[in-house]
Amino acid sequence: SLFGPGSHTRATILRTTLSCCPAARSHCVLAMSLPAPWTDVFAEAERLKSTHLRTLLQDQARNDSMFVRCGDVTLDYSRERVDGAAMDKLIALAKAADVEGKRKKMYEGVKINETEGRPVLHTALRAPRDAEILVDGVNVVPEVWKVLDAMKAFTDKVRAGEWTGYTGKALTDVVAIGIGGSYLGVEFVYEALKTDPEASVAAAGRRVRFLANVDPIDVKRALEGLNAETTLVLVVSKTFTTAETMLNARTVKEWLIKELGSPDCIAKHVAACSTALDKTAAFGIDSKNVFGFWDWVGGRFSCWSAVGVLALSLQYGFDLIMKFHEGGRDMDTHFRTAPPTENLPMIMGLLSVWNVSILKHEGCAVLPYCQALTRFVAHIQQLDMESNGKRVTMDGSDVPVGTGAIYFGEPGTNGQHSFYQLMHQGRVIPAEFIGFSASQNPVELPGEPVSNHDELMSNFFAQPDALALGKTAEELKAEGVPEKLVAHKTFPGDRPSLSLLLPVCNAYYLGQLLALYEHRTAVQGWVWDINSFDQWGVQLGKVLATQVRNYLADARKGAGDESAFLGPTAKLLKKYLNK
Repeated sequence: SLFGPGSHTRATILRTTLSCCPAARSHCVLAMSLPAPWTDVFAEAERLKSTHLRTLLQDQARNDSMFVRCGDVTLDYSRERVDGAAMDKLIALAKAADVEGKRKKMYEGVKINETEGRPVLHTALRAPRDAEILVDGVNVVPEVWKVLDAMKAFTDKVRAGEWTGYTGKALTDVVAIGIGGSYLGVEFVYEALKTDPEASVAAAGRRVRFLANVDPIDVKRALEGLNAETTLVLVVSKTFTTAETMLNARTVKEWLIKELGSPDCIAKHVAACSTALDKTAAFGIDSKNVFGFWDWVGGRFSCWSAVGVLALSLQYGFDLIMKFHEGGRDMDTHFRTAPPTENLPMIMGLLSVWNVSILKHEGCAVLPYCQALTRFVAHIQQLDMESNGKRVTMDGSDVPVGTGAIYFGEPGTNGQHSFYQLMHQGRVIPAEFIGFSASQNPVELPGEPVSNHDELMSNFFAQPDALALGKTAEELKAEGVPEKLVAHKTFPGDRPSLSLLLPVCNAYYLGQLLALYEHRTAVQGWVWDINSFDQWGVQLGKVLATQVRNYLADARKGAGDESAFLGPTAKLLKKYLNK
């Protein structure tokens, strides 16, 4: 561990007047005892703290060095509050933290998820058929492709009308039941491809609904307008014990039986992504329609597995989803082989560490200028916040710097009319802009000066500059703005951001984009020496919810002892039960 005793020369740095909120000119005093690579990075922040982005952006050589590409994906990070020297120290920090060594172990199937004793191999899910990735001496790639081949055969049959429902009708509608990592990534890709020309043709006459929330309202919305005779249900739960998922599954099972008249319908109308064959059989699911995945796949990384491939292939066809895999695979190669100064996930991960741990910004706005990415930010929230929302290092000691950020965002230009006000004149929130050179749906109206997509992208290019440069009181006065409004119309600027530009939002580039963010997440965790691949923080609430559930079951029957709960909780429970 970089933070471990004796692993590096330890140095103490006292940083005074490090601005935590430049707009408010507030300052903090922070005394830290950290390894030298960390203090070197803090020293760079101290050196740069009074240098405005207006000044940094005048250095064209600096700007050019921050324009980096992976194939047709371009990253411009010139509007981040760094220069070449600061990036050198960040890369040295990554080297001291052995990020490249940890990356190598991940690709090789070493059990780097130490708290759960597992490898981390979502990259294996998109590996080529002839690859070799060993876990405990066994190549897992053939097993991955065995499941992929089985899903292709099944989804091809369903889409062709060869696999029919209980009454002999083709299955054209899908209800995918799952929560968290069994839902968010899959819905993101589904929504992102809905208006892709190739995908929309492949999806003609088909529908997918997602059922995640245990709230019965979600059941009503998922099933509304569906005909049970043409509906295929997918239950996504590795152990077939996830409380919310299984209650929803039982609810939909009851709906199928009621509508179709016999429990025998389940074998024709339900498939599963699970490893619990005994439980899926007890549910009534044909074992041939159960598709497995592995404990070396974390939920938030699992949309490349049966968790996502099954539903997405039913909607868009297996071959198109393999283009999504191809994009992810190419980003894997880039991450594994590109040098740090040209490595997009490495750079983005280090910049996130810089913004969170060094500059102490607690938020990150992910801003896709593409309506197709309407569910991308929700997935990235889980991907990064569940991965890096940790407070202890791998050896269980406290992390001495801040980790993780609060992720939020909306597709542009919607967000501009929502929360950009705060970003421009309130808190400093680092931003990540995502845009595409071409639209999925090009529109150009006669008489309009630009196409609809150019109108959208005009904002994509303008907003990062507005955040970086701001507008001074002197500029406003020169424009004749009344003195009483100058303070209100002043923009401090110096708000950091980066921009990602991709050719078009299709399956291949979506694969590249998602894999980029997955690896960016891992880089942060490796620098912080935390485990980005477990999620113990979700457990306590589940345990307490079980206690409440048991109490409610008794209370509804006239019993129930609320004395075990906190006083305010017991009082609120009584109100809920109208006691």
